Amino acid sequence: MQGHVTVDAVEERCVLVGVITSETSEEVAQEHLDELEFLAETAGAITVEKFFQKLPYPNPRTYVGTGKLEEIKQYMKALDIELIIFDDELSPSQLRNIERELECKVLDRTILILDIFASRARSFHAKTQVELAQLQYMLPRLTRMWTHLERQKGGIGLRGPGESQIETDRRIIQQRISLMKERLREIDKQMTVQRSNRGQLVRVALVGYTNVGKSTIMNLLSKSDVFAENKLFATLDTTVRKVVIDNMPLLLTDTVGFIRKLPQQLMESFKSTLDEVREADLLIHVLDIAHPNFEEQFEVVNETLNEIDNTEKPTIIVFNKIDAYQPPLADLNEPEEDIRTLDSLKKSWMSRMGKTNCVFISATNKENVEELKEVLYKEVKAIFKVRYPYNNFLY
Repeated sequence: MQGHVTVDAVEERCVLVGVITSETSEEVAQEHLDELEFLAETAGAITVEKFFQKLPYPNPRTYVGTGKLEEIKQYMKALDIELIIFDDELSPSQLRNIERELECKVLDRTILILDIFASRARSFHAKTQVELAQLQYMLPRLTRMWTHLERQKGGIGLRGPGESQIETDRRIIQQRISLMKERLREIDKQMTVQRSNRGQLVRVALVGYTNVGKSTIMNLLSKSDVFAENKLFATLDTTVRKVVIDNMPLLLTDTVGFIRKLPQQLMESFKSTLDEVREADLLIHVLDIAHPNFEEQFEVVNETLNEIDNTEKPTIIVFNKIDAYQPPLADLNEPEEDIRTLDSLKKSWMSRMGKTNCVFISATNKENVEELKEVLYKEVKAIFKVRYPYNNFLY
């Protein structure tokens, strides 16, 4: 889509800004900015510095205080940095005020994620979803930067008597939003038909935080070549593959990764993608055991899943990347080489995080994948027995 604020393909230098509130510890705020740095890197930006400020809540006018904003301004001016990214979604007034004060490109977490989604979208479906989300974000934030929009439809005869440029731009965006929604309704109908034509196979959905290795696991189980990369949101398009384990067929779906502070616009526009999760019979919740805050990521995904569908589904928890796992110092009551073994991990507190099966694997090294297949076979077979109690063909 033309006209959205975006990080250029050429690497830009940027600074990141976050606040430490009464509800957010300094450690958690640092983790959030580390993730924001990864997002910026994925979009093509290089982080030069991170700024924090302790506040009861973000300043409603400029997110941080005027003194901190002046400090940031002087730092950026001295190093000739022209991009600043904030860790929360900025209100339209905050965005205008900060742009006025800093006179540089200002992004927030939401538009950064939308920009990454726009660069990663490959199918017509994903591109339509992302454009709708971008337009919904843009609409309340219209300023004179959008005055080029009337050229998209030819300016002659477009503007009404006395209509200001911003009103023209708003009307164009509203028309585009209506068009994108209509296109998505048509796509949703097609995908609903596709799902109904998949027969009565048990449906399994891979879910989890972004960059935990879902696509790599998908490739292992389905022997396919779904794109996998060590970057956030490497996969946007939902992929469905038929998988056979022993004599048990199933449909395996790789879904888009979740993230904390997921833009609401994406939740709304990715309805058909999330329908794959709603209609799944079984979930494989993948965790990156090597990530220092995988417990928080676990909660973020569970909260998002509850928003999508509060129906409790059978779930297999898969701790991935055990080859990169480094136990916390507090856990080192025994030699590190012992606590990192597969048997030790199975006896650890992590094996009790879920109400159901927990499996520890390394998808990259193909370690313990057979156990995952065995557990998956058992769960799918149990669902099949309930669904077809008089069919003895598979058991």
